[in-house]
Amino acid sequence: MNKLSNDYLTECKKALDAEQAHSLSTTNNWAHVNRELVHQDWDVLYKKLAKYADETAVDNVNVQALMKEHYEIACRFYTPSKEAYIGMGIFYKENEDMKKFHNSYHPDMVDYLGDAIVHYADNNL
Repeated sequence: MNKLSNDYLTECKKALDAEQAHSLSTTNNWAHVNRELVHQDWDVLYKKLAKYADETAVDNVNVQALMKEHYEIACRFYTPSKEAYIGMGIFYKENEDMKKFHNSYHPDMVDYLGDAIVHYADNNL
């Protein structure tokens, strides 16, 4: 994420906030989402991703396959735009609880995941 301008990162955070607020208001706070299954699926995915975090570039085909899964899980709530998806990675990094949660899988998970999200978004969204 370091290569992105501060203005673009701000735009991404705003996109996430706006898209989530709209989705929450039109879906009765994501009543359609099986949250237990989502959390189970993300747990499995983060355990797999953690194995790559030390020595594998985020553009690796296996890492990006996991990011496709990550995006598809996120889409169970709503389909985020490229900017909102990048904003999600920023949120993970800036929110202390989310940072702590993600880094429980690997000490650098938040940074690694954020960079992997940017690469996935730039190439697929």
